[in-house]
Parts: sequence; structure tokens; C-alpha cells
Amino acid sequence: MKRYGYVRVSAKDQNPERQFLAMQGQQIEKGNIYMDKMSGQDFSRPQYLKLLKKLKKGDVFVIKSIDRLGRDYGEILEQWRIITKNIGADIQVIDMPLLNTTCGSEDLTGTLIADLVLQILAYVAETERIFIKQRQAEGIAAAKLKGVKFGCRKKDVPKEFKKYYKMWDDGEISLRKAAKALQMSYSTFYRRCMECRGKSEENCCKL
Repeated sequence: MKRYGYVRVSAKDQNPERQFLAMQGQQIEKGNIYMDKMSGQDFSRPQYLKLLKKLKKGDVFVIKSIDRLGRDYGEILEQWRIITKNIGADIQVIDMPLLNTTCGSEDLTGTLIADLVLQILAYVAETERIFIKQRQAEGIAAAKLKGVKFGCRKKDVPKEFKKYYKMWDDGEISLRKAAKALQMSYSTFYRRCMECRGKSEENCCKL
């Protein structure tokens, strides 16, 4: 049986020292500690995947807290299943002993408690994500009622746009020459021309 530690920080400027100290407190050899500096949403992490290949049945996968494994609890549940069921290793969460599977497979009560706690954490995390999205939608709706407009505001077109638009529409000048004269990109000038067709001059004054 070997004990492996996994350390993760979300950004390169974050300090992983506390996690390393926690691993040392668990008597995990330095060479058996793997660290990624990546987002908690992505499980395609080089060191994490390398550690999974090292893990064997009976080994122990140690993390300081459940969020160091990741923040997508749906994926956490899947990774938990891979580690404990497919590989047959145990998981130890230093900050939450209730999640530890190191009690042994013969202790069904301990295993059941760990599974239930993990499911509850996943439910709470998913519910919170739903609430956040709902609050964002409600905030946007309230702002729109107050007249707040979202998206990029269109810029004013050059002063001579209408003149060159009419010249192009009448076939007196090419599209590219008109765009160049107005110092506009070819695609922007063409898009504005298409928007202006069939509209009043007033509605053609914004980009």
C-alpha cells in the first residue's frame, strides 16, 4: 500500500504551501505528492492523470479538502467512482474525515456514510449553481425594466457615410473604394449598407 498526495491551486500565483504542509503531516513522501496549477473545472490535468496511472488497489489518494479535487461535483462523483471502484484505491480527505474510505470495505456503515456525505455535497453545489444562475437572470430582468441596455453600443458612422452609401447604391463607386474612402473595413461598410437598405436615413447613422 502506498499513500499519494494531490495538491491543486487554481492560479500560478496561489501558494500551495498549506496543502504541502498538510501532506507532510500525513507522512506522505515528497516524491509521492503531485501538484497541478489549473482550474477546478477541468479534470484533464497532467499531474492528476499521472497520479491516477500510479494508483493501485489498496493505495490511498490523499487531498486536503474536497474542492482541491475539483469544483464540478458531477465530475467529482465520477472521479470518486473511478478511484474507489475501478482502481480500488481509498480516498482520504484531511479536512473532512467523514468522506474517508480508509475505514475498509468491510465497514459498510462507514462506506455508506462517506457516499451519503459526498452525494449531499454534490446536491448542495448543484443547487447553489442553479440559484446563482437564477439570481443572475433576475438581476438582468430587473435591470432591463429600469432601462439598462446590455450588449455593445453601436458607434457613429463616418459623417460622409450616407453620401458614399448612395454613390455605391447608385453604382457610381465600388464597395471597396467607398469603404477605403471612409476608412472603414470592407466588411463593416458592406454590413452597414445591407442594414440601411429599406430603412430611413436616421436609422443608418449608427454602426
